[in-house]
Amino acid sequence: MRLLSFLRAPAAGWRERFDCGGREVARWFPGHMARGLKDMKKRLHQVDCLLEVHDARIPLSGRNPQLQEALGVRPHLLVLNKMDLADLTHKSRIVECLEQQGVRHVLFTDCLKDENIKKIVPFVTELVSSSQRYQRSENIESSIMVIGVPNVGKSSVINSIRRLHLKKGKASSVGAEPGITKAVLTKIQVCDRPLMFLLDTPGVLSPQIESVEIGLKLALCGAIRDHLVGEDVIADYLLYTLNRQQQFSYVERYKMTSPCDHVETVLKSIAMHLGKARRVRVLTGTGDVTVMAPNYNAAAVDFIHAFRKGLLGKVMLD
Repeated sequence: MRLLSFLRAPAAGWRERFDCGGREVARWFPGHMARGLKDMKKRLHQVDCLLEVHDARIPLSGRNPQLQEALGVRPHLLVLNKMDLADLTHKSRIVECLEQQGVRHVLFTDCLKDENIKKIVPFVTELVSSSQRYQRSENIESSIMVIGVPNVGKSSVINSIRRLHLKKGKASSVGAEPGITKAVLTKIQVCDRPLMFLLDTPGVLSPQIESVEIGLKLALCGAIRDHLVGEDVIADYLLYTLNRQQQFSYVERYKMTSPCDHVETVLKSIAMHLGKARRVRVLTGTGDVTVMAPNYNAAAVDFIHAFRKGLLGKVMLD
């Protein structure tokens, strides 16, 4: 389901669809993901509720159906994190679309400012108290499993809850690359009253991503390793998205004269602005000559990272 198809039409002169060029869906399902899913199933009898964290820029795409099928017997709260990076102009429509997918409990959060983080513990407590706890009815504490695809901020959410309720520092490693958490960790206490523990888990992608475009969205948000898709491809999809949504802040950031829909031209401008060049050997009639050429890969990396940091404006990819 595409949210933008309801809300926006492409502007005249820009690509109406992204040419995937016969590419296959990037597959990244390393061993730690398979082990992680297996371990999650084993620990399910110790869990009262599932806290699924996902990127607010792709609220309708990329959530792993295997997680929902394998672990869906417990109460479930979907936390759409990184709301500070997402265009939430049509937030009510997002919630409506998620309800149509069977998701009834949704919370938008921002771990940098701790926005809505305080709402998680009361929300989860209500879900647990209003559901059967199966073999855990005699336990005083609540045990919550944190699940989701890679690099959506699961560990950041845990650390934010812990900081707010216990006034303590980081308990889970945080990184900008997918795959930081590689195993189901021991229980992490995040609250005294009520007594609550969270289980951090590795990000687990679906072994079969639904389409190339969903794979590109996941890659753009950092859920798939860049080199598996290609920085140039991710940068091109980012350019296509920004132009289609008439988000032209990249023009000012990289001191360009006007928006452009050709990725090579844009990356050349970015490389020149950043002073990124590399030596290239050119074969001529009189021998090899070394010339300086724009470093397109370095430019693509900078362009992608600027998006991920929110420096190119708030964007909705669905």
